[in-house]
Amino acid sequence: MNWEAITVTLQLASLTAAILLVLGTPIAYWLTFSRWRWKFLVEAVVALPLVLPPTVLGFYLLVAMSPSGAVGGWYRTLTGHQLAFSFEGLLVASVLYSLPFAVQPLTAAFGAVDVKYVEASWTLGVSKVRTFVRVIMPLSLAGIVTAGVLSFAHTLGEFGVVLMVGGNIAGVTRTVSIDIYDEVQALNYDGAAQTAFVLLVFSFLVLSVVYAVNRRVWAVWPMK
Repeated sequence: MNWEAITVTLQLASLTAAILLVLGTPIAYWLTFSRWRWKFLVEAVVALPLVLPPTVLGFYLLVAMSPSGAVGGWYRTLTGHQLAFSFEGLLVASVLYSLPFAVQPLTAAFGAVDVKYVEASWTLGVSKVRTFVRVIMPLSLAGIVTAGVLSFAHTLGEFGVVLMVGGNIAGVTRTVSIDIYDEVQALNYDGAAQTAFVLLVFSFLVLSVVYAVNRRVWAVWPMK
């Protein structure tokens, strides 16, 4: 097995999951408690990667991250390096692509908290931030764990977005999924089978954790 590709993949998945928990939490909180009339538009944008072909998302990200693109040009001016075909660019793409896998479980968990506890905390004069930390988060622990695990696992299996934005640079952007593809292209089916089996076992374990934490089948995705 290509341990270099495995290392890159684990780094990418860990950072993606951590960033998504930080970014996804306020988004999920707003989606849960906001009464804005047009909130469904934000929900649609967040869920878009679930239905959008990875190559389409990867294409638009590649255009934006190119040196002539708005984001890529700004990044190159700031750092002197290009964002496309770099680990940093791959990380940005992974965060956007896995966003719904963090936000939707968090939204479901926040929405399942009994509003009486939240209102009781507010009545006692506790601020919304402290109420969130002391009341909502402890009662939403299962959803938080699910969001982190799914974000991590989904990043492990990325292919289309990774190939479009990161390319296939050894030690930088070559992930496990791309390594399997390379092995198949080289007719090295034994090597591809070994790596694929490891991902299969890991994916099964991840889903086992998710369903162990969330006893209900639809606890992962909120039903509306």
